[in-house]
Amino acid sequence: MCTSFVVNRNKTIVGWNLDLLQMEYRVRPAEQGVLIEIHDAKEGWLPLFGANARGDFVGMPTCWPFDARSDPAGEGSHVILLDTDLLLQKKTLRQVRAAAEQGPVYSVPGVTFMSALSDGDGNVLYIVPGQGCLYREKPVYTVLTNFSPFKQDAETHPWMGRDRYQTAQAMLRQASDAFDVPDAFGVLRAVSQQVCPTVVSMVYDVGERTVYWCENRQWDAIRSVCLRER
Repeated sequence: MCTSFVVNRNKTIVGWNLDLLQMEYRVRPAEQGVLIEIHDAKEGWLPLFGANARGDFVGMPTCWPFDARSDPAGEGSHVILLDTDLLLQKKTLRQVRAAAEQGPVYSVPGVTFMSALSDGDGNVLYIVPGQGCLYREKPVYTVLTNFSPFKQDAETHPWMGRDRYQTAQAMLRQASDAFDVPDAFGVLRAVSQQVCPTVVSMVYDVGERTVYWCENRQWDAIRSVCLRER
């Protein structure tokens, strides 16, 4: 489970809750950005989520229910490679979008990871392997949880996060043009989870190139890094 949103009002603000069960993670400020890494037994630490100094943000919610069309089959792009290439500034959002529109995108066998991507201009790209991609040019706000925007309620699963989606949508719909970092944490707190626990809550003030985050719903222990200083 996870929740991602992008807001373009007076500021461009990105919010991300990483909800994770039984996996080792770490938050690592690095030269290229603030990376949320997941430990893989074979590959070691993998930078899968986070913000970079160029203004991009990468989130990757799991799609529930799983769609078998996302399993690797023939030529195509891999969703994790597209995401990490954006996060590590090997590709731009435009290049990732072109790859997603030109050919199929696959996920890992048995798991449909979705891309929740944005750039320094507040443009948003959602990729659902096996289903397609959606590009939104600087939307006022947009939310992605764990159900496919292509399927909506056509298929259901206990972890698809429709309740989180509706909560975030309502809060962002009512938000003022002064929406800022504390407001973003308010949304993340409202949709945070305990069953599949929220382990990282991250907010990116894109214009200021400043990343804020807390771990394990410790809302009074927020850290920050200004990427312009690196």
